Amino acid sequence: MAAPPYSLTLHTWCFPVAGCVGYRGYFDEADARAEAARLARSDGLETAVYGVPAYSTLGWMNWAGGDPLLNTFIGYPEGDFVRLMFHELAHQVVYAEGDTEFNESFATAVERLGSALWLAEQATPQVREAFARSQQRRAVFRALVRATRLALEAVYADAPADATPELRQAKEAVYARFRARYAELRAQWAADMPPAALAAYDEWIAGANNASFGAQAAYDVLVPAFEALFDQ
Repeated sequence: MAAPPYSLTLHTWCFPVAGCVGYRGYFDEADARAEAARLARSDGLETAVYGVPAYSTLGWMNWAGGDPLLNTFIGYPEGDFVRLMFHELAHQVVYAEGDTEFNESFATAVERLGSALWLAEQATPQVREAFARSQQRRAVFRALVRATRLALEAVYADAPADATPELRQAKEAVYARFRARYAELRAQWAADMPPAALAAYDEWIAGANNASFGAQAAYDVLVPAFEALFDQ
């Protein structure tokens, strides 16, 4: 993923079938990092490169039995495994070509609604309790990311073409507050949070930039509307 230094609008790549999307996937990490370096060098973009545990072929592999169950997530806790399954399967049901925000927000809404219903009927009390704790942390983190995103958007509104010292300082201040608040949350979570999960948060925070926040928006901004539609 990539975004300008003073905007959260994602750079897009265009493909057959999928249309134009705000991210690009690679099977080789070195290739992904090479593309990120090229975009930073040639276009001055901020980039984010990280692994994803699963992907959807939008139903194109159903003839072969569907998308693969990968070792990157097969060992997830039950609640997180189910959540991921609903998210990726949602892409097979509804996919709007060229609209990353719609597609990822829709899949996130299905993920939340579907996993809640499935766990209520199929999971043990212990699994539901563990997932509820995980979801509570995730909700708090999403709220922090959302507040930071809004603060960045306010800073970038009507930003001049050439960055001024004041603009750079305002941006740095928002990111500093974000990391300070995360440090507070981390101190609260560290005692009972699985080390691997905590490390994943740490890694995201360490590399957080405009591309990261732009991507999070795509997965989040339309979710309340989809959830409200479901409740009708």
